[in-house]
Amino acid sequence: MTSPRPGHMKVPSILLLFLFSHTEWGPLRTSATPVGPLGGVLYPFGPGEGDEATDHEDDGTSPEIFLQENFSFYGHAYRSLYVNNNGVVSFGTMVPEFTPQPFPLPGHRPFVAPYWADVDTRLGGNVFYRQSQDPQLLARLAQDLAPAVPPGDPSPQPTWAFVATWDRVAYFGAASHKVNTFQAVLASDGVTCFVLLNYGDLQWTTGIANQGDLHTGLGGIPAQAGFDSGDDVHYYNIPGSRTPAVQSLSRRSNIGVPGRWAFRVDHFKATEGPPETPGTVSKTPEDPWNPLASPSVSPNPPRTTEERVYVCRS
Repeated sequence: MTSPRPGHMKVPSILLLFLFSHTEWGPLRTSATPVGPLGGVLYPFGPGEGDEATDHEDDGTSPEIFLQENFSFYGHAYRSLYVNNNGVVSFGTMVPEFTPQPFPLPGHRPFVAPYWADVDTRLGGNVFYRQSQDPQLLARLAQDLAPAVPPGDPSPQPTWAFVATWDRVAYFGAASHKVNTFQAVLASDGVTCFVLLNYGDLQWTTGIANQGDLHTGLGGIPAQAGFDSGDDVHYYNIPGSRTPAVQSLSRRSNIGVPGRWAFRVDHFKATEGPPETPGTVSKTPEDPWNPLASPSVSPNPPRTTEERVYVCRS
């Protein structure tokens, strides 16, 4: 278990056991084999796809995973990464911290955060991951990544992918059956690199060590979503991060597909999204569409910024 930050303390496990034995709700262990995709945007995952899984523990991480191809992230090529239970894929170092912080973070800590929050897989869920060069998956990725490039640029043709899935994961201190499902996909053709963030059902935002409610998993310091280059300058905060609105990521998008966010990450640009589609996508705030937008640059960390976002209506 990671040492808490000042002002943040995790309840000892023995007290949690006492709590669960004196409430009508209890911890949920999901044992069924996932079949994916869920909600239409997640790629297949689970043991049937050849996935490995992290251990069921609080603030756990995978071992260092060596990649079959280099992955270029903000101009730096990485050959390995970690999948962290708390909703982060990191390069160079593990991220067991359970309190989400706004980007940019101090120090060299590059990572992708589909949903950085206090996950506890002892109470429910699994964290899966795999590398893949499966032609069927790569063909689907090529199609799904097309909106993430500006008109006139070559269409993405990935030759490698890394899929990390947080399947029905519980929050620390949960006294309910609320769980989250989300996914981070890294894709590359050896030069051009993309990140896809896919969101299924998001039922909670906060563990109890971050002042969340133990019955609802809401309140306190909500999850953070986005990515950080690790250079203290370049970063991207998905709008709504560390606010209650982060729970609506499964209904929003930057490419017009509810629950999906796509970014080219090998250089210092972040893809916005397609033109508005009447009856399907509305844009907030009302200003002209720009197919490419520079990611946030902060000369005085840890400043944050909000970006334009497309809100998908059913």
